[in-house]
Amino acid sequence: MSRLISFSLLVLLSFMAADVTLADPLRQDADWLKMIAFAAHETNYSGVFIYQAGGNKKVEASRITHILDTNGEHEHLEGLDGIHREVVRHNDQVWLYLGDRKVRVEKRQYERRFPALLPEQIVALQENYTIKQGEEDRVAGFHVHTMVLLPKDNLRYFHKLWLHSESGLLLKAVVTDERGQVIEQYAFTQLTIGGDTIDRQWIVAGKAGLEEPAPLPTLLKVGLEGLSGGWQIDAMPVGFKKILEMRRVLRSKNSPVMHLVYSDGLAGVSIFIEEALAGQNVPTGLNSNGSMQVYSRITGDKLITVVGEVPPHAVIQIAESIRFAGQ
Repeated sequence: MSRLISFSLLVLLSFMAADVTLADPLRQDADWLKMIAFAAHETNYSGVFIYQAGGNKKVEASRITHILDTNGEHEHLEGLDGIHREVVRHNDQVWLYLGDRKVRVEKRQYERRFPALLPEQIVALQENYTIKQGEEDRVAGFHVHTMVLLPKDNLRYFHKLWLHSESGLLLKAVVTDERGQVIEQYAFTQLTIGGDTIDRQWIVAGKAGLEEPAPLPTLLKVGLEGLSGGWQIDAMPVGFKKILEMRRVLRSKNSPVMHLVYSDGLAGVSIFIEEALAGQNVPTGLNSNGSMQVYSRITGDKLITVVGEVPPHAVIQIAESIRFAGQ
């Protein structure tokens, strides 16, 4: 489709842009980050956003609707391409619909998604990233303020965020490596913020929130300095802190898998340790998908897999430094 715009229209747009109210220059970096973190939970919005990973020319489109009412948060996410995909959330209960199948999803696996990419606690962000305010811009017809998060080492990605100047809702996000190459990006192309025109018919009986949740895996009562069972990480990047440790039964696995989650306030790293069954053909090495890197290795009778929103050399560094240090 041609994207050529006539000269007269460009002139009109330039006048419109000049008339936009600029964002508050006195607002501090931390204030902007707090706005982004809370806006995704406190704002009623509905729109279509696109996702693209790196040099992949394929663009995935999704429609998301978020409602906050007296019963809490309701969210509906629907993929607009390929097989039918739908996620419905009511507060802490999340259901995934794939075709005709319905599967319950743990909320902690769903929490980090566009436009709710930032945690409510932002102290760790300031410890691990240099945060700078950028230029004013427009996304999906809305005036936005930009923020740039520069990592303090080469074990994290660069992030640029475009947030609605009034509500703080994140409207666009781009992740790049140290060379400036785009790793992945999200952006709203159509959006409604607030108002009474947002469809609420999907908040109905029989969907998420009205069924008893399945029991979650048992959390291990362990310290936060190393892995339980004698395992140790010697080269976890500075600033990543353990936020979860659990034993869980994964689909197609015969025995529980140890699962640990680390975060630096923005990027997450998951570690899985499981039995490497004799004769089992397990792919090892590195696999990448956008900002998500997966690296697997076998040590002794254990398969170690590290999944992280960090550069490839970071997941390799972590995985290769995991060792058994004894009970």
